[in-house]
Amino acid sequence: MNLRPRSFVPLLAGLFAFATLASANQAATPAVRETPLPRQLILDMVHHNPAEPRYETKFENSELLASMGYNGRVLQLFDSPTLAIDWSHYDPEVFPPGSPGRAWVDEKAALIDRKIAANRAAGIATYAMGDLVLLPKALVEKHGAKDTFGDPRDPKTQEFLRAMIDGVFQRFPDFDGIIVRIGETYLHDAPHHAGSIRNREHPEETIIPLLQLLREEVCVKRNKNLIFRTWLSFDRNPGAYAKVDAAIEPHPRLVISIKHCENDFHRGTRFSRSIAQGRHPQIIEVQCAREYEGKGAYPNYIAHGVIDGFEEHQRVVDRQDSRWRTIGDFARKDPLYAGLWTWTRGGGWEGPYIKDELWLDLNAWVLARWATDTSQSEEAVFRRYATEKLGLSAQDADRFRRLALASADAVLRGRAPDRNEHTVWWTRDEYINIPAFDKTATPVARQRILAWRDQSVALWREIVALADEIQFPDARVAEHVRVSSRYGLHLYRVYQSLWHLAALTPEGDREQIKRWLAEYDAAWADFRALPASSDLVASLYQEKGSPHNRHLGCISTFVPRFRAAVAAD
Repeated sequence: MNLRPRSFVPLLAGLFAFATLASANQAATPAVRETPLPRQLILDMVHHNPAEPRYETKFENSELLASMGYNGRVLQLFDSPTLAIDWSHYDPEVFPPGSPGRAWVDEKAALIDRKIAANRAAGIATYAMGDLVLLPKALVEKHGAKDTFGDPRDPKTQEFLRAMIDGVFQRFPDFDGIIVRIGETYLHDAPHHAGSIRNREHPEETIIPLLQLLREEVCVKRNKNLIFRTWLSFDRNPGAYAKVDAAIEPHPRLVISIKHCENDFHRGTRFSRSIAQGRHPQIIEVQCAREYEGKGAYPNYIAHGVIDGFEEHQRVVDRQDSRWRTIGDFARKDPLYAGLWTWTRGGGWEGPYIKDELWLDLNAWVLARWATDTSQSEEAVFRRYATEKLGLSAQDADRFRRLALASADAVLRGRAPDRNEHTVWWTRDEYINIPAFDKTATPVARQRILAWRDQSVALWREIVALADEIQFPDARVAEHVRVSSRYGLHLYRVYQSLWHLAALTPEGDREQIKRWLAEYDAAWADFRALPASSDLVASLYQEKGSPHNRHLGCISTFVPRFRAAVAAD
């Protein structure tokens, strides 16, 4: 249901278009630089793996981002200014001078100062994503708030949060705005802080009181910009979204952030039902190096699907789906569209670790350039990338286009469910868990999924052929396209053989078991031989299950059961 009153649409559009104007009773404090909020935000973020060495990536270059069309850069979780204030304005004993905590905070603050300066020099804004509620351990312990600070309704927690926001914009007056996440709480790289959030999906107990406080402190009092993420809080529940939307008065500096699809960045999941609902402007999150789909280790072009619609989003599967089915339609036709936020790097855990950023650069470049003028066609922007960035001839640009679109089809058919026949979580990051059909999947559904896996491998063979045929002016680009295409082919051959084994039992058809065991072994052998062919090959997937999805089981125990059954004959 569309909860936006028709009479409110022109008013909201007008407010948002004139976001640089502050009302008389909302003046910024003298120490804080007032920051305009563009009609269309185009933001990017590099999200480094928690507790791991940081990526070496060109996407932390502010001038590069500006040249691509971005007007803002988002600092990742552990570069949030909420972690970089010393709290001396509230309680000097929290991080006293000379303490390890104070040294850590001061170093973090200096890093953020440098990032803000680089962004301003490039002419782009600075935002940062931070977890809430995240507070200094010393503060929580001193006030005996360990059991209560995760409750945004608690008066002391509210006092802490107001003091934190005050400290952030006193210490970093040039910060343009903050992005708040409550769906998860990471402490991996925050040794001096404690985190907690109660009932993160409950509108009345958590989301609404927290958002009301933030709106007042960030938007109303300080004329700063606030982006509130729906992820794992009210992103997949239209009823919860409606409650939050109704309870929070719109403000020209308040934007809601929503992923373009539900259930994280997976293929085969539905278009977000919260997009274009309610009264608040919305920015759309897009992951360019998709954590469940190789992280850029192989071709995976998602910009076309985001802008013009993924194949799975064109099917009418639920009458409660969003009124739009593509971000292109949303951007061109709806005044609630507030822009695009890409994650060029990051998401998930561990590897694979890439040696070349071509495939995510393609996604980011097309998305950012398109977002500067959403009346453009995705294909026109793509062809500019192929000819201007890669220097391809018209004929080779056509081949590169076919390769890119085929990669999207191959990924969908190689790992996703068609109609919810299985979980999407069976492979992620650098790991592979046991693929398993849903208990309710019919024989017809099982055969349909197996046919998809076969189609995926056929598509990957076409991709490899195209990669070999295209004449790239840059020899290193040519090498990367060819070896990364083979990476995709051999990995998806592993997937194909696993699914065919999953459709059998160790007591099943011996010839079929032998066939798919042989293909499984051959695929792994070809996959593991790839690094010897080029120094551009990404780190490889492992023959074991993800530690984050242990309940799905590990292929290192699954496949041996079939080997043992065959050996016993």
